[in-house]
Amino acid sequence: MSEATPPARRKLGTWKIVFFVIAATTPMAAMVGTVPVGFALGTGPGMPAAYVLVGLVMMCFLSGYAAMSRKIVNTGALYSYIRAGLGRILGGGAAYVAVISYSAFTIGIVGAFGYFADLILAIPGVSWPWYSAALLALMAVLGRRQLDLSVWMLGLLMSAEILILVIMDLGIFADKGAEALPAVSFSPSVALGTGLAAALTFAFTSFIGVESAPLYGEEARNPRKSVARAGYWAVGIITVFYGLTSWLAVGGVGVDDVRSRAAAEGGQMIFSLNTQYTSELLTGVMAMLMVTSFLATGVALHNATSRYLFALGREGLLPHWLGERHPKFGSPARASGVQSVIGAVVVAGFAVAGMHPYLNLGVSMISLATIGIMVLMLGASVAVLAFFIRRRADHHWWRTITAPVLAIIGMGVAIVLILGHYSYLTGTDSAVINNLPYLVLVVAAAGMWRVAWLRVHRPHTHAAMHPDAAPAVPEPMTAAG
Repeated sequence: MSEATPPARRKLGTWKIVFFVIAATTPMAAMVGTVPVGFALGTGPGMPAAYVLVGLVMMCFLSGYAAMSRKIVNTGALYSYIRAGLGRILGGGAAYVAVISYSAFTIGIVGAFGYFADLILAIPGVSWPWYSAALLALMAVLGRRQLDLSVWMLGLLMSAEILILVIMDLGIFADKGAEALPAVSFSPSVALGTGLAAALTFAFTSFIGVESAPLYGEEARNPRKSVARAGYWAVGIITVFYGLTSWLAVGGVGVDDVRSRAAAEGGQMIFSLNTQYTSELLTGVMAMLMVTSFLATGVALHNATSRYLFALGREGLLPHWLGERHPKFGSPARASGVQSVIGAVVVAGFAVAGMHPYLNLGVSMISLATIGIMVLMLGASVAVLAFFIRRRADHHWWRTITAPVLAIIGMGVAIVLILGHYSYLTGTDSAVINNLPYLVLVVAAAGMWRVAWLRVHRPHTHAAMHPDAAPAVPEPMTAAG
């Protein structure tokens, strides 16, 4: 089961992994699509505090996650850690949940890209399925190649979308001065007031994607260090950026008006705010970057999904041929191709049925993925605790005990909040869409059954699926060694 990774494939440094992780969180879409809804349905001017609070929970999650990444280097990431801490059966359930979650996330982004590209570009005779098809084709090409090609594209697009938002932030601050950062946003009565559950729900969804750093461990130069560092950098940057930009938006609109204006304007609020404090020309650029934001996220998520399919194929949970690398590029090309085909079939089905690319396809898939990934993060935190308790010599009072416990509490609360406000997240009363989270339980049961079946019918494959199985990466030499 172990596969030695040729040195030529280890090309990703810390910052290249950071690009993939931040791109997966969709910074522009989070600011344009999520923040106004958080203002309207959440705590209003207290939304910046929600981002900071969730960022702290994610830092606790990463403490244990990073400790595990130093022990296990495996493209399976979340499910590999759950398997190592909680055993093969639960690991199998987590493996299938990971695949369905990341695949759904990728497909949802493809639908959202098609919708926004059609809305903003408005090319005569070209409807949303053609834009979605173009993104699927791009993901297929980049997924077959080495990651360096994707990194440069993601780095450029991500930098551009963050830069345009920073320009808006500076415009607000230049006009308002200290009033652009109202202290009331962090006062307990506002930050913890009415709408806190909804605010935390939307804040947590904005961080989905930060857990993807270990997926690139086998392709990193120094996986035992760079993966952990990339995770911390990504969460730190996202927390500061989301918190500060949403705080300046409160100052730009006004504390008393932010809730009503967000409810009235919705996704247009950030665009109109940008026009108010910078220029209409830059708002046009921002609209274009909204499209490229979905493009960058789609590529990042496609790469993540391909690596999960690759890992499951390599370990016998899916057909073995999925676990083969491209002979020239070393990429999970077959897994990438399968994900491209799945995406094309689902998108075509929605298009033929005449369903909305964003309200139906995008929202349903992304919301399902959010629940699935949150469950996996909760499971990974429990697994960290179990893994290091069994290895008492390796445990650390903060990284492997206290931080995971705090993450378990935070993630548990987040899942309850998201399920309790799921119709807010989806924006629909559709019973079909709002009952999709049950699919996570069905898929998890299928994964656990698969492991049990392998134990009986393919004992050699099951035996090779040791809880700690992973491609070997030598520990760095210590002074004592």
